[in-house]
Amino acid sequence: MSSENESRRVLIVGGVAGGASCAARTRRLDESAEIVLFDRGPYVSFANCGLPYYVGDIIKQEADLLVASAKTFLQNFNIDVRTENEVTAIDRHRREIEVKDKGTGRVYRERYDTLVLATGAAPLQPRLPGIDLPGIHVLRTIPDSRRIRDWIETRNPRRAVIVGGGYIGIEMAENLVKRGIRVTIVEALDQLMPPLDPEMAEPVARHLEEKKINVEIGDPVEAFEPGHDGGIVVRTKSGGGYPGDMVILSVGVRPEISLAQAAGLELGECGGLRVDESMRTSDPRIWAVGDVVETRDIVTGTWMLAPLAGPANRQGRIAAESICGREAKFRGVQGTVICGCLGLTVAMTGASEKRLRQAGFTRFKAVYLHPGSHAGYYPGATPIHIKLIFSTDDGRVLGAQAVGVEGVDKRIDVIAMAIQKGATVYDLAEAELCYAPQYGAAKDPVNLAGMVAVNVLRGDLPLADWRGLPHANAFLLDVRAPEEYARDHIEGAVNIPLTQLRERYGELPRDREIWINCALGQRSYYAVRFLAQKGYNVKNLPGGLVTYWGFYP
Repeated sequence: MSSENESRRVLIVGGVAGGASCAARTRRLDESAEIVLFDRGPYVSFANCGLPYYVGDIIKQEADLLVASAKTFLQNFNIDVRTENEVTAIDRHRREIEVKDKGTGRVYRERYDTLVLATGAAPLQPRLPGIDLPGIHVLRTIPDSRRIRDWIETRNPRRAVIVGGGYIGIEMAENLVKRGIRVTIVEALDQLMPPLDPEMAEPVARHLEEKKINVEIGDPVEAFEPGHDGGIVVRTKSGGGYPGDMVILSVGVRPEISLAQAAGLELGECGGLRVDESMRTSDPRIWAVGDVVETRDIVTGTWMLAPLAGPANRQGRIAAESICGREAKFRGVQGTVICGCLGLTVAMTGASEKRLRQAGFTRFKAVYLHPGSHAGYYPGATPIHIKLIFSTDDGRVLGAQAVGVEGVDKRIDVIAMAIQKGATVYDLAEAELCYAPQYGAAKDPVNLAGMVAVNVLRGDLPLADWRGLPHANAFLLDVRAPEEYARDHIEGAVNIPLTQLRERYGELPRDREIWINCALGQRSYYAVRFLAQKGYNVKNLPGGLVTYWGFYP
């Protein structure tokens, strides 16, 4: 930390989450430093996660999005904030930056002892025919949200097309529907919400369609054309044409690395700025935080981009600690995210199954369960669809995904902390969590997920893989009640209800593997335990038919 008669110049490029938190923390640790924060936009710190809800008029006032103003930073922290001032170059040799005042056009230079880059990420705008047509919008800043609100209020659109079915696309769909606009989502990949595993994203697509949102997946956009009625037609690879009075582009973001790249700072394999554990770049006097940097996935150890507000805030704090001479390390990101979509909540933490496979992991398993959000005897319980992924070597929790109406957030938050602490499924099974009938159950969904996984590790619950179903030579046994079986069942499955199994198990083949299903996976587990002790070669189809419809919609 600087002594009283020293004055270190700390210049920060970019505000919002990472830059603003770094500036405030640096001041709290070093009163003597001269801190100047530059932002090319009109705001230094705003809640960009709230932008869809401002568009949807859930958040009524733009001022409610402002976390702190330049005046607040000056009065509370003695930090000089210069908005509408764009940093255009870094001279590492002279330790200077070049700045353009966008209001006056004046170009000037500022010396630094320490420089922090928090330049963020920019929304992707694919170079497609018609991309510049009026009515095509992106959403990243308050001015973006203002333009979309103005378009809605002056044009009164009846239809909107959202290109991209990720978190922002889903949140925008919800908010446009709340404003009375019919929505079509067009996603290039074969699923919505790409961070999720496909079978967990399928219930989200079904829910949106039930809410009258048209969902088109696996069909990349190729062009935008003027519509006959003054709107826009979104053309896709398959030949589809989706008309809208406005279009929202939500196809992801890319790190804003141009400033760092021109200065010769090291970039990473994912296209972000490479930093060490203290958020220091390849130049020992320059730190970087937020969406512009690459970070480590704490589960797989691989590099990743994580454009999330939580990690950006923590990185800003870590950088400030390091700048002020404290030992501080950013542990990495586990990708804990949540999204609401018209009454449904979707959340995940840790690695997905597909991400594990991409990273070369093979020694893991996944279980599916569908417990109630609280005790079933208390009115109003709704199911939570949970996928828990864990190591088969030691039971360590690797990831979880959940979809439901209520209680999703707290279950994923508990598992997120478990992952952070290196906990195992045995720890989940034994976790002591809040219980009252309106909040949970004596066996909380977190406990149940751990218990099911423990059963797998101990060999009490051998699992079949739903993906192998079309080519399996197994005998398929459905242990639901006859009336359930009559409504729908897996083709070729034989129905012997669990209640009759002890009298009829002799009808089952002993020379074939038997794969057992029910509705949710519980009755099939009971059947597995009974038949295994009778010498049959049995496996459970995890999560029952509810999970089956995720794999085979």
